[in-house]
Amino acid sequence: MKMFIIKPIAMAVFAIAGLASCSKVLDVKPEDELDESDMYRNVYDADAAVIGIYGKFVGLAERYVLLNELRADMLDCTLNADENLRQLNTHAVTATNPYATPRPFYEVIINCNDVLKHFSIMRAENKLKDAEYQQRYADVAFIRSFLYLQLGIHYGEIPYVTDALSNINDVNDASKFPRLPFNTLLDSLISFTEGVSFKDEYPGGTNLNVTVDGYPTAKWFINKKLLLGDLHLWKGNYIQAASWYRQVMETGTVGTVNGSYYSMYKLGWDSNGDIDHYISYSRAGDASTLVTTSQWRIMFEQAMNTEGFRREWVWAIPFDNKFKPENPFVKIFSPIGGSYLVQPSQEAIDMWNNEQQRPAQGTPGIPYDARGQLSWKLINGQPVVMKYLYNYINNSTNLPITVLQKDSKWFLFRQTHLHLRFAEAANRAGRYLLAWGLFNSGIGGAYPAPTSNVTDYQNTLWDVYPFNFDARNSGSTGVPYYRSDWYRNIGIRARANLVNYEVNSADSLTSIETGLINECGLENGFEGTRWPDLLRVAMRRDDPSFIADKIYNKLIKSGISSAYADQARAKLMRKDWYLPFVWQ
Repeated sequence: MKMFIIKPIAMAVFAIAGLASCSKVLDVKPEDELDESDMYRNVYDADAAVIGIYGKFVGLAERYVLLNELRADMLDCTLNADENLRQLNTHAVTATNPYATPRPFYEVIINCNDVLKHFSIMRAENKLKDAEYQQRYADVAFIRSFLYLQLGIHYGEIPYVTDALSNINDVNDASKFPRLPFNTLLDSLISFTEGVSFKDEYPGGTNLNVTVDGYPTAKWFINKKLLLGDLHLWKGNYIQAASWYRQVMETGTVGTVNGSYYSMYKLGWDSNGDIDHYISYSRAGDASTLVTTSQWRIMFEQAMNTEGFRREWVWAIPFDNKFKPENPFVKIFSPIGGSYLVQPSQEAIDMWNNEQQRPAQGTPGIPYDARGQLSWKLINGQPVVMKYLYNYINNSTNLPITVLQKDSKWFLFRQTHLHLRFAEAANRAGRYLLAWGLFNSGIGGAYPAPTSNVTDYQNTLWDVYPFNFDARNSGSTGVPYYRSDWYRNIGIRARANLVNYEVNSADSLTSIETGLINECGLENGFEGTRWPDLLRVAMRRDDPSFIADKIYNKLIKSGISSAYADQARAKLMRKDWYLPFVWQ
């Protein structure tokens, strides 16, 4: 067959491999459609195939965000939205709606299957060394598995196709590929991904771990251990999920003991606003002095080659005006230079406004979560999701930095997702206090020391891996002296300057889990994980009201007729959570 290699970030496809191969990788046909004989000659061609897969994957960015956020409770339609988006928003998607077709996902998957097949042939023919093969095979295998997880989340029962097909329409042939229920799909994905031998990031010095036009490519590629954690979390294998998450949380715990050692993926302080990402004020307790030029907001604007970005973000892909494809987020979010199709829901705004900040300077604390003000803002009287727009719209002027330069990033996963999902798994594994600490005041705050001797406190070293943390910090006067690996861990709500979440002691497991999912929305809202978070808990608890009530509240507050809101709630209460699988 012929395979379509889509140039992802345009010339970056060839720039990456070209750093190592010079003219080799540029010796290709000018067409987008390449014959197999031209594509699989050496490791540089293999690299181009990997980048081609990611180029196709990037084309799913708009669909990924809309499916995962508009179907949930924090994103709503504007008056500019068409009927297709309105159906998605109200859970009334019809067979003719383009969001009902899974075909765009399968287009990437079938390309993955073809690449995996040819990588194995290349290895058999000694065109790839074993390490080269294992690294590239694993990357493509895991991005395919990530896409299958997305399909399961949104469509429920789906065909699980691992063959290299000559005709993509065979996907819809039930006699060849019967549809698997979501739970069975999870079994298949776990079995497959656990069996892949290489699960690390591309090593430094390899062709795919370089810097292109100021972008370190290491963050572009899927983190395999994260996906393994997610698959086990969905399946209810909580210790396995936590174990994989913990490995990622310890990414920085190597080499020189410095700020990165103590804070990378640990949610640790660093006394640097471009790295800490706190909610802070230049005058404590004065809401008008919220810091916006650094700290929490800046993580969405920072260049990908900065230390603050490196320590916060696990997986992100840039949209740069110099390259294709075009940034879709200006189109869907921006009222300036875009179509302004979606906006923060009133339900989301109320969530942030119903929080309480920590007391300061004798005041009871500011009565809202300031992360809301930095996640969205009013521009010309219109509520605008800002997380994806800070590289396009100047935060001070609300005007484009440069009208035609519509840069952004596709935010896929950061350290707060990691901590919240680890905490979700830990909570279900019976480690309630540890889970509570991670999303409140940190490990040390959950296990405080009553004296200056912290030897037996600020840690969970009595527990087994992956729940054994050491956050001991003796301060400047404590004896013995401790600066343990997790001593800087601050907790998500403490970083956001919020009071601790109060737990209902009568049912701490459920109370903590509810708090965790709420915190996911407050911290990571609009970043493409809200619907999966709600669905996972509703399924786990066998409680459709967990998701139905939130969608109902969003729709009622949006001003839609109560009849539409009632219909959406009734549908979700029937556990009718999935899009129609319509092959278009």
